[in-house]
Amino acid sequence: MKKTCVLYISGSLGLGHIGRDIAIANQLRKLIAGLEIDWLAADPATRVLSEAGEKLVPGVEQYANENVAAETAATGSHLNIFSYLMKSKGEWRKNVDFFLDLISKKHYDLIIGDEAYEITLAMREHPEKKNFPFVMIYDFVGLHAMTKNPLEHLGVYYWNRVWSHDYRHKRKPSYDLGLFVGELEDIPDDTFGFMMPRRRDFARALYTFIGYVFPFEPAHYADKPALRRRLGYNHEPLVICSLGGTAIGKELLELCGKACILAKESIPALQFILVTGPRLTPDSLELPKGITIKGFIPGLYEHFAACDLAIVQGGATSTLELTALRIPFIYFPIEGHCEQASVASMLERHEAGVPLKLSQTTPELLAEKIVKMLGTTVSYPDIPWDGAFKAAQAIAKHLI
Repeated sequence: MKKTCVLYISGSLGLGHIGRDIAIANQLRKLIAGLEIDWLAADPATRVLSEAGEKLVPGVEQYANENVAAETAATGSHLNIFSYLMKSKGEWRKNVDFFLDLISKKHYDLIIGDEAYEITLAMREHPEKKNFPFVMIYDFVGLHAMTKNPLEHLGVYYWNRVWSHDYRHKRKPSYDLGLFVGELEDIPDDTFGFMMPRRRDFARALYTFIGYVFPFEPAHYADKPALRRRLGYNHEPLVICSLGGTAIGKELLELCGKACILAKESIPALQFILVTGPRLTPDSLELPKGITIKGFIPGLYEHFAACDLAIVQGGATSTLELTALRIPFIYFPIEGHCEQASVASMLERHEAGVPLKLSQTTPELLAEKIVKMLGTTVSYPDIPWDGAFKAAQAIAKHLI
């Protein structure tokens, strides 16, 4: 039987996307017999893929790493998305060259790109190279200017014109299927900019909405005492502070470490764990003595499910996992990052989490919040969690 070959490109920053991409891939394998998936990604996603036994394309280590551009563009825990995009242009060119060379050597029956924007642009510029269905996955629509800098406003306007180009000109986009991870209400009901379309109208016309994608079923983690025993935690209050998949935000971990010492004055038995992630070394942090530090934790969502309170950056993956698991959490959106501002609006709609600004939060304030929130229960509304299955169903129609 002829194998069906798929190339899966997991783009964007950190680790949030790779978890959902593996979940979608696993659902696809259930629907398509003999499916073979090649993966194209960068560190730290490649580490997760290797540990999961997935097949990376030859020479994947040459694929440019956008995390480096983001970490270079960041100032402490502040990241302006426009500055990041400008620094990513060189990496994008390298990735397009790598991609075009790859597809010239091997035929794929379908290609999936999770926020692989450079590939979308390459397909628009080189339509003659496209002899396969192309699926593109999004979780936000367009950029917003986050400062009063006129150059940023001009740059955002340019990028939004590129984003909305096909819709404005009533052209078929370079992808055959656009999937949106989330719901229509997650998209701001405003325009891309002067004389440009409304974002929701654009998304309604071009995207298929699949709800949220998780690598787990929330109901499987309802028994917290049993989960704690399996993970090696005792019954004392447990707080987990997680940075994410980039090195941006070490200041958040240092703030959490100081707040932990203060919170222990009120709750001596408090367990407090800092998770640095794969791109930040524990010895780079300035922390009080006695703080438990861990690096990359596979399946971090299980530890979220076991904890009494989580403190995280404002990325969509971790905050939505906590929402689905109904765990109280405090989140710090990366300041200047317009996508995380959109995530904050989405969480407000779901009445989930407590947002704080890193630049305005002292160890004393955070410790007070921790003590106040421990022992509370939350009743976040149900959110659609079966997006991996819905995505696989939509994608499979382009393979059958």
